[in-house]
Amino acid sequence: MSEIAGNVSKMAVSLPKLQDSLAHYEMVLGEDRQSMNDLIGQTISLTFQGEINCQACGRKTKKSFSGGYCFPCSQSLAQCDLCIMRPETCHYAAGTCREPEWGEQFCMQDHFVYLANSSGIKVGITRGNQIPTRWIDQGATQALPIFRVKSRYQSGLVEVIFKSHVSDRTDWRKMLKGDAEPLGLLQVRQTLMKACKEEIIELQKRFGDDAIMHLDDEAVLDIRYPVERYPEKVKSLNFDKTPEITGVLQGIKGQYLILDIGVLNIRKFTGYQLSLGTV
Repeated sequence: MSEIAGNVSKMAVSLPKLQDSLAHYEMVLGEDRQSMNDLIGQTISLTFQGEINCQACGRKTKKSFSGGYCFPCSQSLAQCDLCIMRPETCHYAAGTCREPEWGEQFCMQDHFVYLANSSGIKVGITRGNQIPTRWIDQGATQALPIFRVKSRYQSGLVEVIFKSHVSDRTDWRKMLKGDAEPLGLLQVRQTLMKACKEEIIELQKRFGDDAIMHLDDEAVLDIRYPVERYPEKVKSLNFDKTPEITGVLQGIKGQYLILDIGVLNIRKFTGYQLSLGTV
């Protein structure tokens, strides 16, 4: 491949063939894209060119905040507010949303509450247009939508109920050591529904049955990842410490490149000016 360069974004992911269920990855550097599945088994080189740009306003910044923003944007943009990570703390109704119009577009739309198996069972939420992207980004090998909810805030309230029974986090080190042991997600869903029944009914009384809808007919989605070899020991790589990272690409899972010298979380370095080439 010829070398490409630009501001890095999280890798673009897809499931081109659902019946095959193999995740496909593209590195996004500015306007350039490179299929990373095609580079599995090759020696690649990623070089930090010494510049970081805010993914919102484009200005240069010495340090990236909130996953790719300059400090002023991290303090002013709604997408950098705490409620994005904890949607049950949404304060739109209080009139204090940083960007009400953005909130209406992003948060006041249907969300899905789901179960996934990445490093074990977890509960999460996502917008409909982020299925299956969200699950691939988390390295899930199985996923199952269980509720369709009218707003991000309401989905957060449902998630909180389920969080008292299962985790809402992925153990990224465990996820990168191999595929999670397959789980019977349909049975897990049934068990959790029974445990959370009364609390869900209270939410439906508060917001309406059509606002929090059970999804009883969804099938479990199985996802495979392009990995030739998982690391025995997970060593994290960092452009701030090592500007040039060269190694054999042994696989990709979540937003991580698995190299023979360690693992690299591409999403962590959103906005960094990088170049990518093969050796």
